[in-house]
Amino acid sequence: MSVTVMKAFMRRFAKDESGISAVEYGLLAAGIAVGIWSIMSGVGDSLGDIFTAVSEDLSTAATEAGGA
Repeated sequence: MSVTVMKAFMRRFAKDESGISAVEYGLLAAGIAVGIWSIMSGVGDSLGDIFTAVSEDLSTAATEAGGA
């Protein structure tokens, strides 16, 4: 390739913005995924605590009622 052709190619490549939106969408999707993951992680911990408390309460009630 000649230098002129290479310069023209580099100019066209520098002006081409079609790939920019794909990168932006990728970053947006990654940000949303991190947000959902952090919210679900907190909700999962809370649900685990609730189920543990209910299980303990049911075991106590069953013991007091004469069950196993």
